[in-house]
Amino acid sequence: MASTTEDLAHISARTLQHYNTHAEQFRTGTWDHDVSQNIAALLRFITGPAPFRILDFGCGPGRDLMAFTALGHTAVGVDGAERFVEMARQASGCTVWHQDFLHLALPPAMFDGVFANASLFHVPSSALPGVLRALYATLRPEGVLFCSNPRGANQEGWSGDRYGTFHDLEQWRAFMSDAGFVELEHYYRPAGLPREQQPWLASVWRRPAET
Repeated sequence: MASTTEDLAHISARTLQHYNTHAEQFRTGTWDHDVSQNIAALLRFITGPAPFRILDFGCGPGRDLMAFTALGHTAVGVDGAERFVEMARQASGCTVWHQDFLHLALPPAMFDGVFANASLFHVPSSALPGVLRALYATLRPEGVLFCSNPRGANQEGWSGDRYGTFHDLEQWRAFMSDAGFVELEHYYRPAGLPREQQPWLASVWRRPAET
């Protein structure tokens, strides 16, 4: 497990370099992925009148920014890979921030929802509490966070040049609860398959109302 500032900086730099180098291949390979179930899961739990302000956390080349915009919402992206930021701005026309996940500078209480689809699993477990606190803080009270990550037995490490953490439901719940979130639902993907053929754990969480 990464534990020092130097470890974390190396993990971030190497993983982001992979995505910058393979940005075109990644866009081609993922552009047609159907994540409408995940988008619907986020939007279903947001309270108040639409349109909503959505942060696409780890927006990649901009596919889901375009989806949220087509639904009438105001979408803002953030990604650590410079090539993805360029691609997403060009494809979507949305505001896209270039920020390393380990050094976030997000505005407070700005968003109705955060969509973290296949992005948080790149955060080492030692850095995850800080990242989750940043996402909690950028949500308005009663705002909603959606996340989907490849699941596992709480192992983490390198897969080629990308670092990943693979939480089970119990450990993921512990991280989210410690950050202050309240669980709304969880499910496994792809839908309709036996559990052993569902590698993705999706979950939806709320920042409680202030008391």
